[in-house]
Order: sequence, then C-alpha cells, then structure tokens
Amino acid sequence: MKKIIKIGTRESQLASWQAMQVKNLLREKDVTSELVYIKSEGDIDTITPLYEIGVQGIFTKSLDAALLNGRIDIAVHSMKDVPTQLAKGIKQAAVLERASYKDIFVFKGERSEVTNELGFVNGQWSIVNHEDSPLSIQQSSFTIATSSIRRKAQWLNRYQNHTVENLRGNVNTRLRKVNEAGWNGAIFAAAGLERIGLRPENSIDLDWMLPAPAQGAIMIVCREEDNFSFDASKSLDHTPTSLCTKIERDFLRTLLGGCSTPISALAKPENNRIIFKGNIFSPDGKEKIEIEKTSYIPDSYELGVSAANELIKNEQAQKIIYRIRNEKK
Repeated sequence: MKKIIKIGTRESQLASWQAMQVKNLLREKDVTSELVYIKSEGDIDTITPLYEIGVQGIFTKSLDAALLNGRIDIAVHSMKDVPTQLAKGIKQAAVLERASYKDIFVFKGERSEVTNELGFVNGQWSIVNHEDSPLSIQQSSFTIATSSIRRKAQWLNRYQNHTVENLRGNVNTRLRKVNEAGWNGAIFAAAGLERIGLRPENSIDLDWMLPAPAQGAIMIVCREEDNFSFDASKSLDHTPTSLCTKIERDFLRTLLGGCSTPISALAKPENNRIIFKGNIFSPDGKEKIEIEKTSYIPDSYELGVSAANELIKNEQAQKIIYRIRNEKK
C-alpha cells in the first residue's frame, strides 16, 4: 500500500494555503499526502501582544507535539515563526522558494484620504520624513498597529511621535480590525496577503524596513528518524532560499535566539555573492545598530554567525542586547 504523508497545518486561510502548496508540489513528485488541521496556542490567544507572551514557537508548538506523537508526518510553517532551535527529535526537511520578503503598510480607507501624509518618491508612494515637509506624517498624530516588536521598533525609530497599538489574529482578522479600529493603518508581511490574494490596493511597500529573518519563506519539518517524509520533502527544497534563510536565522540565533525580538536580517544572492544586511533595535526604537557584509556564495555558509559576532563586539549593541534580555525577564 502506498504511504500517505500526513501534512500538519494551522487552520488559518494562509496556513492552509501554504500546506496545500506543499501537497500540490508533493503530488507533482508522485507522493500522496493529506492535510491534518492543528490549532496552535498563538491562534487561541489572539489578544496578548506576541512580544508580551515571550514564548518561542507559539505558532509551532502544537504542530511539534503532533509531529512527535505520530499524528502527522510533516509540518508546514511560515519560516519566520519557527524558533531557531528546533525541538528535539525534529529536523528541517525543506525550504520552498521564497516569495516577497517585504513588509507593507495597509492604510485604513482609501489612500487618497491620506495623500497629505505621503510623498511620491522614485515612482512610489512613501511616507515622508519630517525634513521633507512641514505637514509630514512625522508631525501628525498617526496611529499604526502591529504585534511585531521588530516592526514596532523600526517604525518608532523612524517616526518617534507615532503611537503603535497591538494587532493580533490571522491576516483576515487583522485586515478587518484595520477597517474597524481607530488606527491610520497597520503593517503586514507582503507574502502572507499576496499568497491568498488579499493585499489591498491601498497599501505600500516599506522598502526601508528590514524584514524578519526568513520572512516570505515556507519551511517543512519532519521527525528525525522519518527518512521517507524527509526524502519526499527534500525534493522540494530551493537551495538559494535555504542558504539565505539559514544565514538570516544564524544571525538571529547568535545574537539572542528568539523570534520575538527587534532583530532583522536579509540575505540576497547577487552575481555569485550573498549580500547580507542585519540590524538590532532597542524595543522603544530609539537605538539601532546595523551591519552589512558581502561574501561569495561558496564562502557564505557562516556569514550570519560572523555578522552577529562582529555586531556583538560593538559596545552599543551589547547595551541593546542586555536591555532586550532584561525586558524579557
């Protein structure tokens, strides 16, 4: 009898889409599979800000348990939600080709209603800086929403006078809350909205905002001893994405290790090189340290670790890391 791989997924529309993508790709490899829906702790508590919950793997723990007890054979995750240290007995099987890594800002209402808060730069609408206009968004009473401490810190670093509110729930819920609440808009990952066709027209790319490590990538994990599921999933692995996300996650792990931290990283292949950018912010956004490094692809395997270690030597970075660790206690 042909083995059927049981694919574990969360119940949200986005998570289901990602799992179905894996199912379809496996079918192309002549591998039969079926979806098994698992509710995660992160889906149950949709009120507490993620940075206050302070638990790594809040969206992956239930799937880890189902994997280890044999209820499912593989689990499909948004890779940015996966702890840099996988649970004992679980291993990475594949990383799919990355979609957009960018963050986007979704405005409440029509964009025309807030054009006085925007500037048209290089063919794109973008939020203007205080120096650019006496009526700029920097001076206005602007309120945005996000559950990400990383996005919050980067936004407040750029717009110190703004208010940032908590926004939890799946992407459908968060889009609805943007329309219902008294905010000016909210930050989303482009990949999540674009995958399920929900990116609003009244949204802009935040090209200045560095993404979460592995943002836009989908990860497949399996039990360490399950060679059949590993081999089947490994055939879906996209080598450039796998390398770049490894570099980004190495940077995160070497600095602090958790995914709910104001740390960003992006590695991009370009002309046989990897261009890496990383940063770390204080939670209030007032302090930041950035780093950029380039390496030939064959020499880039430890690029994330070396970038983090170089940054750690910076005295200001040490103070930020110390502050983050203390705030998490």
